[in-house]
Amino acid sequence: MSSAAPRTTGQDHLWSVDEHLEDILATVRPLEPIELQLLDAQGCVLVEDVTVPVSLPPFDNSSMDGYAVRVADVAGASEEFPAVLEVVGDVAAGQADLLYVGPGQAARIMTGAPLPPGAETVVPVEWTDGGLGEGPVSGMRARALAPEGASGQVRVHRPAEARAHVRAKGSDVKAGDRALEAGTVLGPPQIALLAAIGRGTVRVRPRPRVVVLSTGSELVQPGEELGSGQIYDSNSFALTAAARDAGALAYRVGAVADDAETLRSTIEDQLIRADLLVTTGGVSVGAYDVVKEALSHVGDEDEPGSGVEFRKLAMQPGKPQGFGSIGPDHTPLLALPGNPVSSYVSFELFVRPAIRTLMGLKDVHRPRVRATLTADRALGSPKGRRQFLRGAYADGAVTPVGGTGSHLVAALAQADALIVVPEDVESVEPGAEVEVVLLG
Repeated sequence: MSSAAPRTTGQDHLWSVDEHLEDILATVRPLEPIELQLLDAQGCVLVEDVTVPVSLPPFDNSSMDGYAVRVADVAGASEEFPAVLEVVGDVAAGQADLLYVGPGQAARIMTGAPLPPGAETVVPVEWTDGGLGEGPVSGMRARALAPEGASGQVRVHRPAEARAHVRAKGSDVKAGDRALEAGTVLGPPQIALLAAIGRGTVRVRPRPRVVVLSTGSELVQPGEELGSGQIYDSNSFALTAAARDAGALAYRVGAVADDAETLRSTIEDQLIRADLLVTTGGVSVGAYDVVKEALSHVGDEDEPGSGVEFRKLAMQPGKPQGFGSIGPDHTPLLALPGNPVSSYVSFELFVRPAIRTLMGLKDVHRPRVRATLTADRALGSPKGRRQFLRGAYADGAVTPVGGTGSHLVAALAQADALIVVPEDVESVEPGAEVEVVLLG
């Protein structure tokens, strides 16, 4: 986080969505890289290219359980006239001392085992009698149960071309190739590749630690009994889940009552484990808007450059917003409104890009597409505000879900997109093309 204080403007200034987001992204900085063990690096972003030190596979090996043979020895083989070869032993995966396969010979070979010297191809066991002297078999008997299978004779019923069923050395990646490039998010396949080329650690930007804190004396933990005038705290759960979905390590703090000193103390306690703080509720103009009361003057001479500015944005839902930094490390803090839809929409527009920026990603935004509006009637929108309506998107069309109320959690649960109505548009007719933010 930059130590510069947030942009200051008059209290009556109406910020645009783009201005507010630009201010956030201009202030938040990617986290410093660290070296992590592979499993600890899952979900993190690489900060350097990774070069392959050893080819994959590192040697020619068999892709089948079968017999390593010379091509000429099985040419013309059939069930009626099988090629009869002497079995000189087994070649198992991980075996260091390899047999030599000479003319008229075969080595029983397992999947992943090195192709022995002298052998040119692999015949699957299903093309042979498995050394039993009868017809084709469906598989090999376990060596522990039938050690004699590694010797004697085998009848091969089909010919094989050169290097059939052989995985060539370097056929996956070659030594010196670039395995992964900087900026890659490490998921299970990428971690598998790193392990396969022998990397035990990797240099990444760590996943941001995001602390989510909701405010309101009316909030009750889910699972507890509601009292008169109380509601369950859904925002902190929604935003913690959203932060994890964005790639962060997110921590949920239980709802804080409407008391400024308690809130300040709670936030100070959380700074030790936060790269980003997110609050929800208490940012409007009411007498109990505790976040605004607690943080409006949090910066002082001991922490120059700190401070949280509360703003009005030209958007619906989510007009009241707060942004700034607090504490000795100037930890960024985003204060979101308390209504569930306002809170979630604000997260998608402002907090998610901040998290992705901390991760060091280049593309921090949700994908946007153009879609045809499917609706029973025209959609109204307040003049001068950018409206974000919940929608369901499919096959190039988007349908509004629920109403415009910022408390409609059930409708939000059915939405996978946000319909964007620009500031200068007051009505959108069915069939019109609209911009859509894809949330899935």
